[in-house]
Amino acid sequence: MPASFSKIPRVLLTNDDGIDAPGLAVLEAVANELADEVWVVAPEHDQSGTSHSISLHSPLRVSRQGERRFGVVGTPGDCVVMAVRHLMRDTLPTLVLSGINRGASLGVETMFSGTVGAAMTGLLLGLPSIALSQTFRDREKVRWDTARALAPGVIRQLLAVEHGAPVCLNVNFPDVDAVDAGPLTPTKQGVGLVEGIDVLPQVDPRGLEYHWLRFQRGPRENAADTETAVVAAGRVSVTPLYFDRTDEGTFAKLVGVVRG
Repeated sequence: MPASFSKIPRVLLTNDDGIDAPGLAVLEAVANELADEVWVVAPEHDQSGTSHSISLHSPLRVSRQGERRFGVVGTPGDCVVMAVRHLMRDTLPTLVLSGINRGASLGVETMFSGTVGAAMTGLLLGLPSIALSQTFRDREKVRWDTARALAPGVIRQLLAVEHGAPVCLNVNFPDVDAVDAGPLTPTKQGVGLVEGIDVLPQVDPRGLEYHWLRFQRGPRENAADTETAVVAAGRVSVTPLYFDRTDEGTFAKLVGVVRG
């Protein structure tokens, strides 16, 4: 560890793939290298696609699974709220790390990502937060070693950036070996790879119909400074995200029409 880097006093880890996911185990190893105290508050089950959602109409059940380690029957957002407002309320985390997700969180897909949603919930609660994802081409051959090797240095770099308020940073590691990865590159969100959402009807053994939802992905035009293009080029992307989604062009037109 560089002599100039001070250890993080207390870090909160969560994810959307579930508390037993391999990416969370990688993130725990990274966090133990960077922080004096590591807390894990993560969903009991896979919560991919739950975005920023929190549970307002059902109770949350929490199970202690070790020292400073808790499983929550709820969403990633629920986990962050439970940690910050209940489990860690007397000793708040210095940083929230969400991931490491199995698969990319790019472009429009970040709107649906529970990994990014957890980090954005941390931002809402006033905490600096980083979402981390490991991209892959083959789901059975995720390059966890790349994220494990690169994440400590990436997090150190990002924590060294001066900013006036808590921020959510979305990091994606490329699907290449760590030694072949390009440098950390600031990026814009862009459109990503999602083209739409499909409904897949199925029939269960009793003859009753049910349905799966599935993202429809394909090549889309992404500018060179977007996270999708940067990751495809083998570099590590980092995109600063915030809640304001106002389209300034349309806003200006609306103002002109209303005032006209």
